[in-house]
Amino acid sequence: MSSSRAEAVAEVLWELKRADKLGTFTEIAQRAGFSPGANGRTIQTCLKHVRRDWPHLQWFRAINDELQVEKGSEQQELLADSGYELEDTDKDKEVVVLTNPDETLLKWSMAESN
Repeated sequence: MSSSRAEAVAEVLWELKRADKLGTFTEIAQRAGFSPGANGRTIQTCLKHVRRDWPHLQWFRAINDELQVEKGSEQQELLADSGYELEDTDKDKEVVVLTNPDETLLKWSMAESN
């Protein structure tokens, strides 16, 4: 049985899918009505539940607040397959970074003010 937080995150992921956008852990958690937790642990736990209980939802649309994805990960592959551009970073060879966040991230605070 999924938690109410996971259900709220599932709703937010559905919004992201319909908008064809990505969201950061903090934006998604806040939209779902809770704090992302230390180092995003709370939202990551919710995403594990979402993947288990709603496998059809595009969990990969949630990325960390630094806009980094583990290099060679399933998430990197799914983002690339969906047309999102990621590039290597000089700082950390283990991650890739979202290249055009202004175009690809949904920021609810901005969208709702329009």
